[in-house]
Amino acid sequence: MTSPITEEQVLDTLSAIMVDGKPQDLITSGQISGVVVKNGHVGFSLQADPNHPEAINPIKNAAEEAVRALPGVLSATAMLTAHRPSSPAEKSNAPAANSADDQQSRVYQPATYVIAVASGKGGVGKSTTAINLALAFQHLGQSVAILDADIYGPSLPRLLGTSQRPVAENNKLMPIKAHGLTAMSIGFLMDEDAPTIWRGPMVMSALEQMLRDVEWGEPDILIIDMPPGTGDAQLTLSQRAKLAGAIIVSTPQDLALIDARKGLNMFRKVHVPVLGIIENMSYFVCPDCHSQHDIFSRGGAEDEAKRLGLPFLGAIPLEISIREGADAGKPVLVSDPDGPLSKAYLDIAKNLLDTLPEQSRPAPKITIS
Repeated sequence: MTSPITEEQVLDTLSAIMVDGKPQDLITSGQISGVVVKNGHVGFSLQADPNHPEAINPIKNAAEEAVRALPGVLSATAMLTAHRPSSPAEKSNAPAANSADDQQSRVYQPATYVIAVASGKGGVGKSTTAINLALAFQHLGQSVAILDADIYGPSLPRLLGTSQRPVAENNKLMPIKAHGLTAMSIGFLMDEDAPTIWRGPMVMSALEQMLRDVEWGEPDILIIDMPPGTGDAQLTLSQRAKLAGAIIVSTPQDLALIDARKGLNMFRKVHVPVLGIIENMSYFVCPDCHSQHDIFSRGGAEDEAKRLGLPFLGAIPLEISIREGADAGKPVLVSDPDGPLSKAYLDIAKNLLDTLPEQSRPAPKITIS
């Protein structure tokens, strides 16, 4: 029986690969970081020269092949990172037209419509909303993919109830299939309790690679579950993904709405349309006495949407079954697709589909059996 592959074996193997033009190998040159080993699948970060990123491709291929050759390794994937910015002299020597062309060529549209689900802060149920919206679009006849863009706190593996590891084919990372969705998350590449200790440039590079180097197919809709806040990751995705628009998720309380406004204003500044606001945890219905309680107040997100002239997409209650389904990897659209909670998500998805431009709106798939 083959012994489990270890991080030390991976590092030893990579130390045998020399860097072109340098008397150093990949390890001593400091170009390797973030090694993750999980169930025979290996991932690691490989630093590239941001001024000549194409030069790293032969080394990347050699590193992946060397690690794949280790006994017990099922797949090996190198995520490219670039830490060092171009110098002022290099920037001034670059033709302006080429810079614009390069910028345009790095905007990715993996689906007919790419929709960001965002929040100004954590803890408002954004990821649970995102996965149920993705499933709601699927119930309405769309082919749907979902990208978990939260590098530091990925939740998609738990929400989908899978710990599968993506494999690489033809220089593309094959996404995970679960509940009919096509899915990708950094959480599929590492253990659930393993922290992601990456600086900003590594995070941005990883996000760009998940847009560009994943075999998404041709989905009608790609939902991006954005990380909370308004930092580097949000800016990178707003610039690199051709977003059809963003959905803001907030609870009704004033504290959450303050942060929701920040997220909303960020999208406006980068010229991404805001498709509307969802009020999550809007109210709680007691399962025993059936009385309604506004635990986090109620109607705050709806009032904010009216004040800003934005669509109010709907209210989702604070409901135990939504939390239980998320924790169990069976979102409510899977566990109870015909129930009232699923209807709330379906109504929001229908409203969103109706707002998409007619010329690009994905048509429902019709299957005759």
